[in-house]
Amino acid sequence: MRCPYCLTRLTETAVECPKCVLTLDRASALLGAVPRLGRGVCDTTGCLNKAEMQKITKAAGKLAWHFPQVSLNILLHGFPNDHPFSLHVFWIFNCGGFAAENTKGGDNHNILLALDPVQEKSALMVGYGLEPFLGDDAMDHLLELSEPAWRAKSWSKGILEVITGLDRLLEGAALEAAAGFGLNAQAMRSRKGDF
Repeated sequence: MRCPYCLTRLTETAVECPKCVLTLDRASALLGAVPRLGRGVCDTTGCLNKAEMQKITKAAGKLAWHFPQVSLNILLHGFPNDHPFSLHVFWIFNCGGFAAENTKGGDNHNILLALDPVQEKSALMVGYGLEPFLGDDAMDHLLELSEPAWRAKSWSKGILEVITGLDRLLEGAALEAAAGFGLNAQAMRSRKGDF
């Protein structure tokens, strides 16, 4: 994890950034009141039509079916440009009501895909529980793959590409973790109803 303001590398237990002393409380004081946002797919910009919202919701539901412990939220919102975009995403992720109160620290398996169509910026923020499996480089790569679609204003296509990429990354992480414990996580052949 990196500081959303100065990008200094942080540890999971860091209360504040050692370089710029940013904390969540300081970010909240700096950015003010949190906008009212919804979980799931939230488009305050009007860039997505109803059919696109439904398609994205269905794809996010499929990801949740594959990985029920993971909660994906997608936000299209116009953020002020007076502070770094990454600071706004950090603040929204932590204060925007996307995570339940009991999902703190290592129990936080939330993912936020934030897009600002006006500033042409995007970010993926993952909870502490997913950080060991979804590193910064992998997240940046997913965003880079979707960038051509977003530059063409094809918001839905880019979002669906990110969801597909997240599914693959999480599957790879699950297989790697299973192998580390000597388990076989591959699907088994049909057993014809035998016990």
